[in-house]
Amino acid sequence: MAFTTALSLPSPARLHHRLPNRSSLSLPRTIRCSSPSISVSPSKSMQFDLRSYWTTLISEINTKLEEAIPVKYPQQIYEAMRYSVLAKGGKRAPPVMCVAVCELFGGDRLAAFPTACALEMVHAASLIHDDLPCMDDDPSRRGQPSNHTVYGVDMAILAGDALFPLGFRHIVSHTPSHLVPEGQLIRVIAEIARSVGSTGMAAGQFLDLEGAPNSVDFVQRKKFGEMAECSAVCGGFLGGAADDDILRLRRYGRAVGMLYQVVDDVLKAKTKSEEDEEKKKKGKSYVDVYGMEKAMEVAEELRAKAKRELSGFDKYGDSVVPLYSFVDFAAERGFTIDTSV
Repeated sequence: MAFTTALSLPSPARLHHRLPNRSSLSLPRTIRCSSPSISVSPSKSMQFDLRSYWTTLISEINTKLEEAIPVKYPQQIYEAMRYSVLAKGGKRAPPVMCVAVCELFGGDRLAAFPTACALEMVHAASLIHDDLPCMDDDPSRRGQPSNHTVYGVDMAILAGDALFPLGFRHIVSHTPSHLVPEGQLIRVIAEIARSVGSTGMAAGQFLDLEGAPNSVDFVQRKKFGEMAECSAVCGGFLGGAADDDILRLRRYGRAVGMLYQVVDDVLKAKTKSEEDEEKKKKGKSYVDVYGMEKAMEVAEELRAKAKRELSGFDKYGDSVVPLYSFVDFAAERGFTIDTSV
C-alpha cells in the first residue's frame, strides 16, 4: 500500500507494459482512474476520480509526516529515518487506505492521520530492512538509492529500528482522545504489532530468504498482503467498525495487497532482460513459480475476491467507492505518481 506529489497519466511506453488483456479484464467499459486505452470490467469505481482523491490525501499526509519526524540528536539517525519515510517516490498506499476505511464508517479524517503516519513509518522501516544486503540486497528503493547505500548498513538498521517504536508513540501521543476511545486505539496498536511480527511480515521475509518449495502463496500473503490488511483493519478500528466488518476488511486488504504485488511481478517479468533472468532468485513470485498465465489467473481471482468483500459495504453508499477504486488501480495501474513535484 511520500506524498508531496502530483499525479500524471502514464507515457505510451509505460502503457505498453501494462497487464496483458484477458477476457475477464477487457469488457468495453473504463474506469475514470484508468487511461482511456485500458479496458476493465464495469465497476462501482467507474466515475470516481481516484487520482484527485489520492492527491489530496498525499498532500495532507506528507505534511503530517514532515511534522512527525523532526531532526533531533543524534542527527544522523533522524536524517536516515526521514530519507526513507519522506522519499518522493513513495505512493503512501497504507495511510491512504487507512483514512479511506475510517471515513467509510463515518470516522473523522483527523482521527486517522496519526495512525496513517505510523503505518507509513512502519512500512518504510520494513523496506529499509528488506533492502539490506543480508535480506533482499536491493540497491535502490522508491526511485533513489536504498537507505543502506547512502547511510551504511549500521545506520540503516538503526533507522528502521527507530521508526517502529516512533510509529506506536505517534499514535498514542497524537490521536485525539475525543475522537477515538482508548479501547479502539489499543486494538490499532495491537494490529500493527501483529502485522510486522513473527507471524506477519517477518514470517514472510523468513520464508522468502529460505526459498522453501511451495511457499510462494505464504510469502506473498505475509510480505505484501499483510500491510494492506493491517491498513484496512486499522481504519476500521478507528471508524468504529463492527467485528464482522473487520473480518471482511481483513480479507479485502489482504487481497488488494497481494493483487498489487502479483501485477507488479507480471509487469516486471514482461520487461526483464536476459541478464535479469540469470540473476533472479527462484520462487520469489507467482510468475517465477507458475508462469505468466497462472499469475494472470491469480491476479483475476484476487481482484474478484476483493470486490466480493466490498459488496458487504454497499450499504454505505458512495463512501465505499474509493475502496473499489483501489482494487481497479492495483490491477490496471491507470495512472502514475509524478514524483518530480
